[in-house]
Amino acid sequence: MKHHEIDRSHDISQSIDLLHENEQLKHQSQYLRGTISVGLADLITDGLSHNDTLLTKFHGIYQQDDRDIRQSRVARKLEPDYRFMVRLRIPGGILSSAQWQEIDKLSRAYASSGIRVTTRQTIQLHGVRKKYLRPLLKRLKQVNIDTIAACGDDSRGVVCGADPSSPGIQKQVYEKAKATSERLIPKTTAYKEVWYEDQAKQSDTQEPVYGSLYLPRKFKVGYVIPPINDIDIFAQDVGFIAIEENNCLVGFNLCVGGGMGQLDSREDSYPRAATEIGFLDHKDAPFMAETIMGIQRDYGDRRDRHQARFKYTIDRIGIDRFKEVLVQRFGKELEPSRPYTFKQNNDLLGWIETPGNEWQVTLYVESGRINESLQDKLHAFFQLFSGTVRLTTNQNIQLLRIQDFERLDVERRLTDLGLDHLIRPNAQQNHTLSCVALPTCGLAMAEAERYTPEFIKKFEAIKLKFGISDIPINLRITGCPNGCARPYLAEIALTGRASGIYNLYLGGSHRGDRLAVLYESNLNESQIFEKLSPLFEIYASERIDGEFFGDFIFRKQLIGGGSKHKYSGYIHQEL
Repeated sequence: MKHHEIDRSHDISQSIDLLHENEQLKHQSQYLRGTISVGLADLITDGLSHNDTLLTKFHGIYQQDDRDIRQSRVARKLEPDYRFMVRLRIPGGILSSAQWQEIDKLSRAYASSGIRVTTRQTIQLHGVRKKYLRPLLKRLKQVNIDTIAACGDDSRGVVCGADPSSPGIQKQVYEKAKATSERLIPKTTAYKEVWYEDQAKQSDTQEPVYGSLYLPRKFKVGYVIPPINDIDIFAQDVGFIAIEENNCLVGFNLCVGGGMGQLDSREDSYPRAATEIGFLDHKDAPFMAETIMGIQRDYGDRRDRHQARFKYTIDRIGIDRFKEVLVQRFGKELEPSRPYTFKQNNDLLGWIETPGNEWQVTLYVESGRINESLQDKLHAFFQLFSGTVRLTTNQNIQLLRIQDFERLDVERRLTDLGLDHLIRPNAQQNHTLSCVALPTCGLAMAEAERYTPEFIKKFEAIKLKFGISDIPINLRITGCPNGCARPYLAEIALTGRASGIYNLYLGGSHRGDRLAVLYESNLNESQIFEKLSPLFEIYASERIDGEFFGDFIFRKQLIGGGSKHKYSGYIHQEL
């Protein structure tokens, strides 16, 4: 047996000392308990121990500090300004109005910077002090929200796309996503014991699926409904593409091995677009997700943590061998993939009428940031809104299930509160994503969220110069190469290298089904626009009618060199 194939039928203690230190920590943590409760009671420091901060990630909590003031605190011999980011688990991004209102209240009471809608269809609360963690999570419990598995080496929150033209299909797919989330979350009772202080006697079987080591790395599952690829299905470790026939959900095309993160310093590090491998009945989707997660649990690399993501597991053992193991564990063969079409990977904007005399409307939220006046206006709006809220992976908010007789009233209230402009962002805003980056993310090397508004203004100016201002271009900016805003699927992407310095990627598709290619490294802002200007000029004069920027430069072979990995090409070859 290879070193990375963990044999779960033997005592893992025989080989645990050969594995990465994170694996040893998980094994010794008493199923994610560690000494977290002891650390929460320690009033001398505002932080937790290093080992416990690794474990709290499984509970949806990251320890962070304000990097803008880190050096000044060091100079004054003070510990970092420790605060915590709390990420909620919201399968499919669906919230009731009451849940939203409670989250809004809690963000004001316990967080420092409002609400952040993330690129995985959930909410992050930043700047929470250690002493407020338990009160916050107990309050969330009262509205049936928790944070378990929102981070850590486990199945992250399951994302789910939408198609307002087929509400019946959308409801079915959402139910599959929700069932998958419940099936894949850790079963340890440590979460209740630590955060709810629930000491009731629990079952001796702590983790029937995960075991004491959990997964080698994070594991992302998503569901999408063509023709809208709003969740970027090919970025998922496991992706389910809904297939409908005669307005009925019949099943899903299955794709595996997507992943955006990479390290610029390693040649064996790369983004990967998921591989489509077949079709399965819709009833089998949650079990299929668990089956594949089990393969990653057993075959994932537990020595080299960077190589532990599922995409590397598939490339290491080979797609054919993976499918053999999958069939053995799943119990039956997959059928051939069925046809479908993607047209876009951004959210549908404006008012949309759905069957059944209901309406929905999308509110654009710049970089997912809801604070200050915007938060106050939304607070006033939701006090009288009885519909459903859907968070999107493009960091927007959708108001759903608005009855026909309510639409004019909702529209009027949005206007009165000065929120009507969020319904009509310009085309470029709606096609731009960024990650949180500085000052809170410990991995960030450059600005992203705070820099995006400034960059968009200059980006739009250069588009106007070449007469292409009305053509949206998928633009994504991240503070490091880890890919939290899915930059490698963008038509244009910047990934941070240092303060004010970025790598420039080009050539992803407007539909999210082709990876971008590294065009130039280590550029400052002026150099980025120097590189883009001649490309925009050629695009303006030579594009085919209706052709998007990424498809144009791919067709014209204006991006030389190619990616360093074979899984960077089209998922569907046709333009």
